[in-house]
Amino acid sequence: MVSSMDGRSVIVTGGSRGIGRGIARVFAKAGARVLITGRDETSLGEAVDDLKSAGDVSAFAADVADRAQCDAIAMTAVERHGGIDVLCANAGIFPKADLEDMTRDDLNDVLGTNFYGTVFAVQACLPALTDSGRGRVVVTSSITGPITGDPGWSHYGASKAAQLGFIRTAAMELAARKITINAVLPGNVMSEGLADQGQDYLDRMSASIPLGRLGTTDEIGHAALFFASDEAGYITGQTLVVDGGQVLPEG
Repeated sequence: MVSSMDGRSVIVTGGSRGIGRGIARVFAKAGARVLITGRDETSLGEAVDDLKSAGDVSAFAADVADRAQCDAIAMTAVERHGGIDVLCANAGIFPKADLEDMTRDDLNDVLGTNFYGTVFAVQACLPALTDSGRGRVVVTSSITGPITGDPGWSHYGASKAAQLGFIRTAAMELAARKITINAVLPGNVMSEGLADQGQDYLDRMSASIPLGRLGTTDEIGHAALFFASDEAGYITGQTLVVDGGQVLPEG
């Protein structure tokens, strides 16, 4: 059991659906004041309605690929909560594109949200995280890219591997500010995006996982909550794979 998150200010980018919504739910249930962001105001409104029973959750529409909008996210959290204690840099997209057909726009879209968006969100939140005196950054990466590959998602895998290269140096720079930065690497987690791949894909993925099932968004949220806790205060620049053992089999 981690220490109380009562009253702590938490930002979850990409919090309107999927893993982001699960992370927001876990933090809200733990007593945190959570600001979720996303690009679609309708989805954000639905998420707030869904999460209101969990605790204090509000929303702000923004695109993390735009540095100025990340600044606005940070300013909104400070205005609503009085500061920022935790940034969960979770926003991500994963459109499919075969390598031979991939365009510069395809690359820019994925890297813009998944990698640049992570960096921009951290930069925007740095002053408030420093003021917190116990700042935490938790990045949602993936097993795809850092550990595994999947045809059609080479740009996505590259963006997720880039996040890990970023946190290892960022951890050294942020240590002087008493800010830690770590990453959670989910395997296949049941969410709206994964459901869009079809039942055959879901069945194939479940069969490849030693625990015999897909993960839940809340299970990723609990991993993020640990990295944000006081108990994880001596952990930085590290990764935690949460995949039901998916990466373990040799064949």
